[in-house]
Amino acid sequence: MHELILGGVRSGKSRAAESRAARWLAGAGPAAAARREALLIATALPGDDEMRARIARHVAGRAARLPALRTLEAAQGLAAVIAAQTRPERLLVVDCLTLWLTQLLLPPAAAQDASDATAVADLADPAAAVQRLLAALDAATGPLVLVANEVGLGVLPPAAEARRCVDALGELQRAVAARCARVTLMVAGRELPLPPPTGAAP
Repeated sequence: MHELILGGVRSGKSRAAESRAARWLAGAGPAAAARREALLIATALPGDDEMRARIARHVAGRAARLPALRTLEAAQGLAAVIAAQTRPERLLVVDCLTLWLTQLLLPPAAAQDASDATAVADLADPAAAVQRLLAALDAATGPLVLVANEVGLGVLPPAAEARRCVDALGELQRAVAARCARVTLMVAGRELPLPPPTGAAP
């Protein structure tokens, strides 16, 4: 069962995703818990010193709060990473889709230096990368928790490239939400479960 967790900056998205991982690792009992794994797929590229420090704080905080949650850095080739890592006994946490797509649409220098063939293909055609991601979600054999920033509630950016990113992020979130059994909106650390679309089964 997949879940999409949306919210603004510092709304508690990552902590909520960690709580899902903690519950998954606890399992339905000692026997189930012993077989379960949780893996966080981190998508941020350290494009500047502030981002490097931010990533380091996230890594240190996760390690302190939930040592059993392993981390895999995968800023590019996300669909291939999900396909390779999904298992029925393994929960994948993707944090976050917003950085992943933004780095494809407006690649920092670290992304442009990518040499992996899958990463190069994603950078060359972000729309195709999105379709590969959606296909990976459809084919996943284990559960996923996907984190994304809700960026469409503010003023429309004045720059054309920024508007293109906002549009693409909104479209990605709709497509991902359609593949998730649960969608949760985080506001000031509070979880607001969103109802299923009209006409959908509860």
